[in-house]
Amino acid sequence: MSGKRRRPWIVRVTTGYEYDPAADKQRQKTAVIGYASTRTEAMQMLAEYNRNPFDIEAAKATFQDVYDRWSAEKYPTVSRSNVNGYTVAYNVCTPLYRKAFKALRLTDLQHVVDSCGKNYPTLKKLKSLFSQMYEYAMKNDICGKDYSKFVDILKYKDKNPDKRDHNRFKSSEVDRLWEFADQPYYQIVLMLIYNGCRITEFLSLKKENINLESQYFDVVYSKTDNGIRRVPIADKVLSFYRVWYESSDCEYLLHTPAGEGFEYRNYYDSYWTPVMDSLGFKHLPHDTRHTCISMMTEAHVDQTMIKKIVGHSGAMTLTERVYTHLDVKALLEAINKI
Repeated sequence: MSGKRRRPWIVRVTTGYEYDPAADKQRQKTAVIGYASTRTEAMQMLAEYNRNPFDIEAAKATFQDVYDRWSAEKYPTVSRSNVNGYTVAYNVCTPLYRKAFKALRLTDLQHVVDSCGKNYPTLKKLKSLFSQMYEYAMKNDICGKDYSKFVDILKYKDKNPDKRDHNRFKSSEVDRLWEFADQPYYQIVLMLIYNGCRITEFLSLKKENINLESQYFDVVYSKTDNGIRRVPIADKVLSFYRVWYESSDCEYLLHTPAGEGFEYRNYYDSYWTPVMDSLGFKHLPHDTRHTCISMMTEAHVDQTMIKKIVGHSGAMTLTERVYTHLDVKALLEAINKI
């Protein structure tokens, strides 16, 4: 191309022909693959396209375009907490928004990680976002290589000032919670201790997935495949579920005083923390899950049963994952041992 340009060589291919009635002849239709600094680079680009042709229009999609298309498919299938996590991760990718997705390289992704200043948990979500966007892009012929797998976040694994070791509730602490069992936000803590759910799973639980008569609920959104499961409702806390179920018209079991579903940060700051502070406890929501597992172990509940109730994946054998089918009655008997 004429003029002083950084990349003066244009690389294009013929995509078809169209009839020009004014000239009474067929005219060539072309599409631009890209631009190059030298003729050699341009010929290499053309040769690469000829070896592995791709959808040229799709290849023009920006990082923002791919995110919009991917999220439109993904978000209806995951929990609100997962949507929030991906949104936070996407918000730190501003330098990538307008760049063609196909043109991105490892250095572009790593620069976002290195410069965003986020803690390790957010960086894990960011890398997960990159991975899923690349999977979507490759499936739709937008790019041909997944650079997300090479992004390094491990060097930031200790960058988490809020990290605390998980520790179970002591028996005396559980007894103390029962002293306030008539108060709704203390009830939530007890419900978590007696169901072993992840906090995000429980906050996302909708009434349509609860069966109070048969004493179980279905977790339909979880961070793992094994997290999708049926959870028994222990006799000790069944009345709490009934109270929350009937306390509002909200589609979610747990809700704010205004009848709206909880966001994790809202619940943690405004409800969990005040309850813990009032009792002088130092616990995170995940400690309830650890407590439930410990209590079932101490009650000699079968390990396969425990894994099924809490949705553990990594420790399961193939037989436990695929061939073990436990009915609600068996699960309920197990949880009622604690």
